[in-house]
Amino acid sequence: MSINSERDIEANLQIGPTDKGMVRIYVEAKGVEIPMDFDPEEADEIAEEIKAAALAARAVAS
Repeated sequence: MSINSERDIEANLQIGPTDKGMVRIYVEAKGVEIPMDFDPEEADEIAEEIKAAALAARAVAS
């Protein structure tokens, strides 16, 4: 599977701080739970990558 492969999978996504000072991205789909913890600096980098991807996606859609 690649980034361009479409799948018809339903999933829930939650993002928030933990009580340990980390940022958790939590994905739940079809009985699978994936908690991913990042320090705040890593979370900032991920946020920047998401914004850059959104900008690139808008350019493709235009």
